[in-house]
Amino acid sequence: MIDAVTKPKTKVKTKTKRPRLHKVILVNDDYTPREFVVTVLKAEFRMTEDQAHKVMITAHRRGVCVVAVFTKDVAETKATRATDAGRAKGYPLLFTTEPEE
Repeated sequence: MIDAVTKPKTKVKTKTKRPRLHKVILVNDDYTPREFVVTVLKAEFRMTEDQAHKVMITAHRRGVCVVAVFTKDVAETKATRATDAGRAKGYPLLFTTEPEE
């Protein structure tokens, strides 16, 4: 007769880690018209006129302004599309992304 060794079954719980969030940052420049920046913010980030104006003014005064926070893929896509909108009109408009602390 064979002695069967029974091993206790252990359940492994996998903790799903939340994806790291990334900030989309508007970088101020002295060439892109303010109205155009507001238009891009409204179109790409679904902001109201008032919200977009406040973000644009903050970037203008401080040099940069956090526009919104998303998962990495969404942040990079939105930043690229917003930057490309400026490039299409010949403006040096720039949106960047960086991980949230």
